[in-house]
Amino acid sequence: MSIPTTKRIAQLNDAFRQGGPLTACLGGAPNGSGRWMHTAGVQSLPADTIARIVQAVRGFDRFTPDNDPYGEHDFGAFRIDGYRLFWKIDYYDHALEYGSPDPADPSATCRVLTVMLAEEY
Repeated sequence: MSIPTTKRIAQLNDAFRQGGPLTACLGGAPNGSGRWMHTAGVQSLPADTIARIVQAVRGFDRFTPDNDPYGEHDFGAFRIDGYRLFWKIDYYDHALEYGSPDPADPSATCRVLTVMLAEEY
């Protein structure tokens, strides 16, 4: 992928992630909208812990070559209340049936951010 394309994907991923779980795919909204998903393990945690997890994902900015080798800002790892968690963004078409043909194009992409306990990976 070219540098401008990678930077555009990172910008869209950041806007989507920072927007929080209330965003939704609406025909390719320009902020790189999508859906947030929590695994069963995350859903089983106390509500106040989940709220801190959401805030941690929204504010995540510790991207390094180890956790972001392609520069797309599509993965993060962190700890909250003794739990090790991961989040990951995947790119789908708007029907959520196939991969996006172009993750740099919000009109062709629905982002899905999944938050999971590390042990669920």
